[in-house]
Amino acid sequence: MAGGMSHAQLAQPGSAPPESARAAAPAASAPADTPRSAPTAARPPGAAASAPQQVEVRGQGAGDPNAERRRSTASRIVYGREEIDRMGDSTLGEVLKRLPGVTIGGPPGRGGDIRMRGMGGGYTMIMIDGQRMPFGFSLDSIAPEQIERIEIMRAPVAEHSARAIAGIINVVMREDFKRAANDLKIGGGAEGPRGQGGANWIYSGQTEALGYNLTATVLDQRLGQQSTSRVRSVDGQGQPTLEQLSTSTGQDHRQALFMNGRLQWRLGPGHNLELMPFVSSTRTRSGSAGTLQQPLNTGAGDTDAAYDHSATAGEVHTRMARLNAVWLRPTDGGGRLQMRLGTMQARNERVTRRHEFDDADDLIRDRHEDGGARDRSIDFNGKFSQLLAESHSFSTGWELQRGQREDRLRTLVNGAPVLTEFGDNLEASTLRLAAFAQDEWEWSKTFSFYLGARWEGIETRGDTAEGSVRNRSSVLTPLAHMVWKLPDAPRDQLRLSLTRSYRAPNTSQLIARPTISTLYPDTSRPNQPTSPDRAGNAALKPELAWGLDLALEHYLDAGGIVSANVFLRRIDNLIRTVIAQEAVSWAGVPRWVARPQNIEGALSAGLELEARVRASDLWATELPLTLRSNASIYRSRVDGVPGPDNRLDQQPTYTLNAGFDWPLRGTPLTVGGNFNFTPAFVVQQIDSQQMRQGVKRVIDAYALWRFSPAASLRLNIANAGAREYETGTTTVLPDGAGEQRRDTVTRTYTTATLRAELRF
Repeated sequence: MAGGMSHAQLAQPGSAPPESARAAAPAASAPADTPRSAPTAARPPGAAASAPQQVEVRGQGAGDPNAERRRSTASRIVYGREEIDRMGDSTLGEVLKRLPGVTIGGPPGRGGDIRMRGMGGGYTMIMIDGQRMPFGFSLDSIAPEQIERIEIMRAPVAEHSARAIAGIINVVMREDFKRAANDLKIGGGAEGPRGQGGANWIYSGQTEALGYNLTATVLDQRLGQQSTSRVRSVDGQGQPTLEQLSTSTGQDHRQALFMNGRLQWRLGPGHNLELMPFVSSTRTRSGSAGTLQQPLNTGAGDTDAAYDHSATAGEVHTRMARLNAVWLRPTDGGGRLQMRLGTMQARNERVTRRHEFDDADDLIRDRHEDGGARDRSIDFNGKFSQLLAESHSFSTGWELQRGQREDRLRTLVNGAPVLTEFGDNLEASTLRLAAFAQDEWEWSKTFSFYLGARWEGIETRGDTAEGSVRNRSSVLTPLAHMVWKLPDAPRDQLRLSLTRSYRAPNTSQLIARPTISTLYPDTSRPNQPTSPDRAGNAALKPELAWGLDLALEHYLDAGGIVSANVFLRRIDNLIRTVIAQEAVSWAGVPRWVARPQNIEGALSAGLELEARVRASDLWATELPLTLRSNASIYRSRVDGVPGPDNRLDQQPTYTLNAGFDWPLRGTPLTVGGNFNFTPAFVVQQIDSQQMRQGVKRVIDAYALWRFSPAASLRLNIANAGAREYETGTTTVLPDGAGEQRRDTVTRTYTTATLRAELRF
């Protein structure tokens, strides 16, 4: 078959591969290397579902780590435990940043939004166990040790949401039942003078009727923070009118507990029930001190600095519980029925106390914020798959998801409540309905194709200062994929995808409580465009995109690969945050406000290169050296925005990763490292606004000493040679009044961790 897994493997409900439409066989949903019944999918249509004979199936792809990738009709790259464990990363973001086409926003070592193809802000679909990441859920809630594998899909498929203009990242939680085992990893380290520690425990095994995997992770981290921002304004003649310098120095103390499990009952041949619980609790205490200097302010609305120095303390406590249940059973005639029920509850509580003083140490402003949010969601979906012939399958299904968010915020300034006109509570709800159908056919030994269609509708309701909000959108997305194995070059294959995808505005973009600039908290006076108030926009429409992907893959011996992928995306109704001066209900004078808005369209294209080879593939050597690299080049153009830098928001011009693994012969030591590079770039967001990001160079290294198959010691160095991270914005003031520029420098840190890894 042309899909990403064998029929037996595709029965895993947690893996949710995109081409599972052809997996109509009632196979057991155990991991691929767990004994199971022979797949009945190979029987002709109409054959009895009960198999008269049982055989054992083990392994996948004859040990080839690229087997799933080669068989998949849609582009699907799989990274397993070896890749996840290799560097000994402490966060999932550190793992993802090295994968082809993936970048992480924010300063090195601190993480941020996950982007494929340089597209941030919701263009990348993040999934957990094949399901859309629940509302309010963060990947920071998952430790790398809790993950079985990571799947990257460069184009959407009907089975998953088409809200994936850039692509899909599917994180599959632990599902290894193959042996009874206890794995313990415990270690500590430091970020500069700040200590860190953590431990991870995995317990797995199986009986005749039950397979189980339980994982627990505890973390205690102290993280430094230090940044400096400078604001400069000039008038229309280039004369300085404003200069501000603000600094902030502090520390975060993060304590976290993560627990997840997978319990699988075998009810019969190909008939399974699986429960996947997950709970997490994270508490972060922070403290910082800041200063604000304003040596010059001669412009309109001339005012003194809001304060001279400040002290801020806060605490955030986040708790989340998630439970998924999957029921899978065969049907007569070689079909398969899968039902899934999932529920999630999350609670976030935060308290911040900020004191601002003048240069005589007299208290000017005491700002106290007490807020929280509660997220609840439930989703119910089903899928029926039918094998029409040995090389032809069809699937259809539906999805229903309901989400509810309650947001509470009370702000006191010098003991008096502010923004009372918006109330203390905000409620919003989302309802998502979807239906899909997909057909996959291995036309010949060299050619396979996939056709699918998906309809998806989303309704968001809530209350804002302007009244009740109801935003409804729906999209029909046709999808097509094909793969051609070159007849004269059996190691080479060509992929082509033509897809329709979209990006819906999220709840915070549609319904957002206005927030007031901390540098200009007095709403009786104007603020500055570099420090705007923020609010939502209930009139946003979804972005729509046509996509084209073309890839050439060449497979080497022992799991090596060299590939090149070209993509093109045409996006309409582009959403961009626009800063404009508005007359607003919360201020007596016009204020600068940042709101998301639909502007015109955009075009994005790029080239993605990947190579994973042994040294012996490149030159005559017996050196056991493995080399890994990937590079991406991105180009984009936003209509209606003047060039030359009218790019998609936060998209760099290119990215680069290069790494190696070297087991030293005659010793139990393996060493390796990785270099991650993103160049500085500029984005012209709209006519009057420009965003800048400085260069990011990140060097990571590790050393692994194996005392025995059951005991090893790992040293990890993250962000070696830490450098400062620079960002900035420039805003052209209206009516020829000049321009204002903000430049921020954030310090980054090197982290060293030593960890013992035991198996018993």
